[in-house]
Amino acid sequence: MSFGVKEAEETLASAFAPWVVALGLKPLQFGPDSGRFVLPENKGLVHVGGVICGQASAAAADTCAVVTLAAVNGRFRFCTTVDLSVKFMRPLPPGDAEVRVKVLSNGRRMAYASVEIVPAGSEKIAVTAMLTFAYLED
Repeated sequence: MSFGVKEAEETLASAFAPWVVALGLKPLQFGPDSGRFVLPENKGLVHVGGVICGQASAAAADTCAVVTLAAVNGRFRFCTTVDLSVKFMRPLPPGDAEVRVKVLSNGRRMAYASVEIVPAGSEKIAVTAMLTFAYLED
C-alpha cells in the first residue's frame, strides 16, 4: 500500500485534534524511513519573547513523527506517544521551519523516531526530539 504526500495531507486533516490541524503542517516528501515537513509561519505560535513557542515545536515534532510512521507503514496505524523528549537548542525564529523525521525502529508494537526542526533556509538545529510510540492496533 502506498502512502505519500496526498495521504499525509488527508491524515493531517482527519486524524488529529483541531488545534493540531491549525498548526498547518505541510508534508514535503517521504523516504523509506524518513519524512520532511514544513511548519509554516504562523504569528499565533509566537510568544511574548518573539520566537515560536516550545509547545508548538513539540506538537509539530510529535505529529510529523506519527505521519512519517504512517508513510513507512503504508497506512495510518493508531498509536499513542509513550515518551517525548524535546531539547531546545536555540530559539526558533518566526517564519517557516523545516521538520525532519527519522524513524529509528519500527516494530510490531513499538516505534522510535528522532526529529530535528530548523528555521527555513538554515542548517542550524533549533529543536531536537526523541519519541517513542506504542501501536494500539496491528
